[in-house]
This record gives sequence, C-alpha cells and structure tokens, in this order.
Amino acid sequence: MKSLVILFFLIPIISAGQEMITISGYVEDAENGEKLLGGTIYDLYSKKGAVTNDYGFYSLTLPKDSVKLRISYTGFDTQFFNGKPEKDLQLTFKMAFNMLEEVEIIGNKEEQVHLKSEMSTIDISMEKVKTLPVFLGEKDIMKTIQLMPGVQTGSEGTSGLYVRGGGPDQNLILLDGVPVYNASHLFGFFSVFNADAINSVKLIKGGFPSRYGGRLSSVIDIKMKEGNMKEFHGEGSIGLISSKLTLEGPIKKDKTSFLISGRRTYIDLLARPIIRSAGDGNTAGYYFYDLNGKVNHKFSDKDRLYISAYLGDDKAYSSYEDSWTNNGETSTDKESAQLKWGNTITAIRWNHMLSNKVFMNTTLRYSKYRFLVGADSEFTTTTAGSSTTDAFSYAYISGIEDWSGKVDFDWVPNPNHFVRFGAGDIYHTYTPGVNQFRVTESNSSAIDTTFGANKQFAHELFAYLEDEVKIGEKFKGNVGLHFSGFVVGSTNYWSLQPRISGRYLLNNNSSVKASYASMTQFMHLLTNTGIGLPTDLWLPATERVKPQTSHQWAAGYAQTIKEKFELSIEGYYKVMNNLIEYKDGASFFSNDQDWQDKIESGRGWSYGGEILLEKKRGKTTGWVGYTLSWTNRQFENLNFGEVFPYRYDRRHDLGLAITHEFNDRVSVGAVWVYGTGNAVTLGLERYQPATVSQFSWYTDIEHIEGRNNYRMPAYHRLDLSVNLKKEMKWGQRTWSFGIYNVYSRQNPFYLEFGNDSAGNRKLYQYSLFPFIPSFSYAFKF
Repeated sequence: MKSLVILFFLIPIISAGQEMITISGYVEDAENGEKLLGGTIYDLYSKKGAVTNDYGFYSLTLPKDSVKLRISYTGFDTQFFNGKPEKDLQLTFKMAFNMLEEVEIIGNKEEQVHLKSEMSTIDISMEKVKTLPVFLGEKDIMKTIQLMPGVQTGSEGTSGLYVRGGGPDQNLILLDGVPVYNASHLFGFFSVFNADAINSVKLIKGGFPSRYGGRLSSVIDIKMKEGNMKEFHGEGSIGLISSKLTLEGPIKKDKTSFLISGRRTYIDLLARPIIRSAGDGNTAGYYFYDLNGKVNHKFSDKDRLYISAYLGDDKAYSSYEDSWTNNGETSTDKESAQLKWGNTITAIRWNHMLSNKVFMNTTLRYSKYRFLVGADSEFTTTTAGSSTTDAFSYAYISGIEDWSGKVDFDWVPNPNHFVRFGAGDIYHTYTPGVNQFRVTESNSSAIDTTFGANKQFAHELFAYLEDEVKIGEKFKGNVGLHFSGFVVGSTNYWSLQPRISGRYLLNNNSSVKASYASMTQFMHLLTNTGIGLPTDLWLPATERVKPQTSHQWAAGYAQTIKEKFELSIEGYYKVMNNLIEYKDGASFFSNDQDWQDKIESGRGWSYGGEILLEKKRGKTTGWVGYTLSWTNRQFENLNFGEVFPYRYDRRHDLGLAITHEFNDRVSVGAVWVYGTGNAVTLGLERYQPATVSQFSWYTDIEHIEGRNNYRMPAYHRLDLSVNLKKEMKWGQRTWSFGIYNVYSRQNPFYLEFGNDSAGNRKLYQYSLFPFIPSFSYAFKF
C-alpha cells in the first residue's frame, strides 16, 4: 500500500534517452458526429495504447519512430493509421458503423471486463434498455439497473435503488454531470429518464474513482445524446399511457447541433370524460412530463460548448364544486387538492484542449427538486344580491436547490499514466418542510401563517486527484484521494477519502481485482415510506447531525470466455456510520419540533457476494445476476439498541434477462426476477392488559419482538416481449408487445392484520399488479 501511495505522488518521468512525440485528438461517430467514449487507440509497434475519455479525447505519447495505430470501438469498423511523424499530431478518427456486426453485438462498447482496472462497475447500453420487456411498454433505464447484482428494488413497481445495503439517498445520480435528487415518476413506477434522449449509462457500486464524491453507495452516471451534427433525425413512440418524441440535427452542419425530447402521459386526458360524467364541476387526474434539451457547438478543434437542460414534473389533482339553494339562500362549495413534485436541471460545459496531453472541462450546474402538497376550500353564500365568502388554503413545501461549478483536468503524461484532477463548489439551499395556511373570513381580515423548519444554506467544497497507472503488462490500477468540506452555519466538516482499485492479469482472459473506497456524504434523506408519496426531506449535516461515512472493501475475479461471455464474481464488505431514522412515533408532517429532534443516529453494515454472467455476442444475448447479501442496522434508541435487519435486506436476489433476434425484423425478450421478501415490523401476538374494560377489543396490546421481525413472501415475476421491426421508405417502425407478470404472481406490496368472517385474527396481503399486457408503436426517421 505504501509503495502505491509513493508511486501515485511521483511525477512520471519520460526517459531522456529517447525522443518522443504525442498523437492526440478525438474519436467520433462518422454518421452523427457524437464523441465516442471508451474507444481504444493502440500502437502495434510499441504495444502502447490509450482510451478516450468521457468526451472522446485521447492522448498517446510514443517513441519518435514509425507508428501503426489501430483505432477500435466495438460495433464500428476498425481503422488503422500508418506513419512516421516527426512532430506532435492532432488526429480525429471518424468511425463507421459495422453493419455486419449489428445483429451480433448488443451495445458492447466497453473494454472487456477482465482488462478494466475498475471493479463493481457496469456499463448499461441503451440497446439493452430498449429490447427488454418493461412495465406498460415504457422503456426505463432504472428498471434495467434494478436487474443487476448488488442492486435491490424497494417494492413492486418502484424505481428506488438500494445498492449494497445503502439507502436511496446514497446514490449519486448524474444527468450530464448534474445531480438528480428525485429520479421517479408516477409514485416511483417510472424513472425521469427518457431512454430516447440518453446516450450512455454507467453504474458504479464500489471501488469509486476519486472524481466522484458526495454519496456512499453508488454512482449512476447518465449522459444525454449530443445531437446529430450531420443530418436531421427523429424518433418517438406511442404507448398505453404515454407518448414521446425526440428530434435532433445540425443547426449548422459540423458546427452546431441540437437535441430536444419530450414525453407526457395522458392518463388524465383519457379519464377526464368519465370523471366529468360523475358530476358537474368535478375533475381529477394525474400526469407527468419530461423535457430534455441540448445544444452542442464546436468553436474549433480545441474548444466545444455544451448546454443541456431537463425539466420534469408530476401532478395529481382533484376539484369538486357543489351548489344548492335553500329558502332563497344560495350556497356554493368549492374544494380542490393537488400533489406536485419535479426536477429542474441545467448544465453549461466548456471543453478545452490545453495541450496535446491536457484536456480541461469546466461546468456550471443548477439542480432543483421541489415537492408540494396543497388543498383549497371556498364557501360562498349569496342572499338578496349580497354574498359572503370564507376560504381556507393549505400547502406543505419541501425541496433542495443547488448552484455549483467545477473544473476537471485529464492529463496523459505517457501511456502508463492517466491523471485526473479537479475541484468544485456546491451552494445548497435546503427547504426541510414548510406549512403555509391562509384563512379568509368575510367578517374579518385574512390570516396568513407560515411555520416549519427554516431554510438552511451550506457550501460543499471538493477537490480530487487520481492516477490510472499501468505497471508492467499485467497490473493496472487506479489510486487517488478525494477531499471534501462542508460549511453550514458556524459548523465545518472536512474529510479526506482515499480510494484504490486494481487488477492483475492471470492470463489473456482472466484477472483478479481488489478495491477500497472511503466515502463521505454531507446530506441525509428522511422518507416516510408508509404513505406512498414522494415525500423526501433532504437535510444537511449539522452540528448535531454528523455526515454519513462509509468504508467499503471488495475483491473479485473476472473472465472473458471465448469473447462472447463475460463473468464477474465479487465479494464486498461495507460499514456505514451516522445513518438516520425517524424516532418511534415521529410524525412526518408535524412541525411542532425541530427535525433534528425527530431522528435517531446509528450505523449499518452490509456484506455479500455477487455473480454476473453476461453474453454479449450472437443472436441470443443477455445476462444472469445473483446476489447473496446481509444488511443490518443498529441505533442506540431504536429496537432497544439491538441489531435489526434493514427493511430491504434481501438474502437472495436473482435477475435473468434474455433477448433473441430471429432476424433483422423479429426479436423477443424475457425477464425473470426473484427476491427474498422484504423485512417488515408486525405484531405477531396480542394480549389483553391486566385490567380489562368493556372496550377490551380496543385496548388489546400487540407484542412486537423487534424491528423488521417478519419477512414478506418471496417476490418473483416473469415478463415477456416481442418486437416487430420494419424498414419503411421514411425510416423504421417497431411494434412492441409485452406482458408484465405473465403467470400473475400476487407479489406482496402491503401486509396488515384483520379479522375473517368468523372474527379470527388474520394476516392479509395486498398486491398491486397481476397479468398486464401492453403495446407500443415506435418510429425512427
């Protein structure tokens, strides 16, 4: 360990006895101008290579001699460059899509698993997302991620992620580098990410590179498409509950491009006639929408500007109006209620090539999450031409808003080192929960009352340094440090987090890997899961509530089998400190006390093993992932201070996903999932108090052995889909048919005790989704 740290801080020294030249530039898609991240540039003479960064940039320093470069990106034709450069060169390689491999490869754009220095990392291609069966025909990134080992789902249909024993707040979800605080629509059944607007997705569960920070359990790095620089294109779909449309193309060819994508549900529009028929003045509905936009401008070969934005909202609403007349007096009663939540995200990024070895990216970011639940009531009385009105309105508001900036540098001094470093600042504004009341009476002045937790402001500072280093032919590692600080009021926290991961090649097809990561999170999330609403309270670390911290160790084995299969086996152990939970009996909406008085602080740990076997080539592709894990929590003043299983502790979790292409027109997909039931708290026994009153049935006391003392039945489900493609004169159309929960498994969503017809106490299970067919029509032009 000590030698690696020393190595990390040594500046790489290039041998003075041999003259060197640097070849740098970009690798991009020839068809649309999109930069290709993860492309490989390899010199066949010197046996040295480089990989493009997140913006398609590469830099390769070689002896000043003849070079023969092989430029490869899976799914595209391999290119070669021969020459004997006398000075540094800047070359952009435009890759052509390999039509012969289109059926054979399903998004295999990444480096083979046994060669990666990273571990606990999975690249999710959009081809995977779009070919698998999904709920109600809506392609969903988060649902695909939930099928991966180490990732648990909350409950039926939800998009919440619980990675290696962590909570949903411990996932750093990035859209074009901007944090997304609430990633769900329709009470968690869909995510906010429109698959048609997304270019790439990466999931990191451990061994975190130092450039990431601020969360404990995972990073989900999602990048939007850049917009086609060459031609105008579009795609869209019409499904059972939603439709979407994406357009992209050049504003100025090879100079400026745009992307705009929109999606909206129409449940409210379809239900409106039915609801209105129930009575005049009655309305109710629910909808969500997403808007993605991006502009990409190339100033020169060294400078490029990106502006990207996202806006999305969910809204459930209802209104009621009734009027009646009695003894010449007309009364009108109007009632309305709404529930609304959503995100607003913006990023401005400037890429600049400082030299042929140094690449800089500067980003300004804005992110806002808001939640509102409200109700209004108005009562009007009209008599003999005069009227009086009494009104009442209520709103509960919470949210978080970030303004931030950061600068990142990639430095490639030689083929054995890829150094990344950078720094940034985030200004947080927390709204933990505010109640607003307004009462207006005809015979008095209006009363406005606002109470609850005050807004809190904080600065989060960070800096990082990491080096991806190669030692000899077999060892490749990533070693680094992440430094962060948090300033809230008069309280300061500072944290230094070492990170290290590496792989050692056993042979040409297999390797062993290990990693360690220390993480710090300066914010907490309080969620009342019992009421089924997105009532997330994002809260800062304070003088009384310390930041969350974790330490995670992992080791594994990776193998590429006949270039078609990839096998990854990992074991991990994670310790988490300063976790928070509601105290027993604490009320979510109650503002009669400081939120810091409603919580308990404790610790948690998770450990287990994961297996992922993936087939990436051939007409039949897919994967099977299995997780064996244990996750526990301990709080001094909860459960009598004893250890208890986390609600989403799941001993066994299995995900199987398969797609098969019969030809270029017909493909089928299948998904089967199995998971041990969630842990819940139930009073399994009841007894009467020593003194029995006439209301003894009401005063019976439930005996609860401990928190999460009961297991729900196991969860399992089979989904199937068929995709029918056809090339048209104007482009391509695809009919997709799917079945969710083929054998109509009644999976548990909620349990409660009741009485049967004989008056005996009985445990009842409530389920959500039986057998559900769906279809959608998609098109490209």
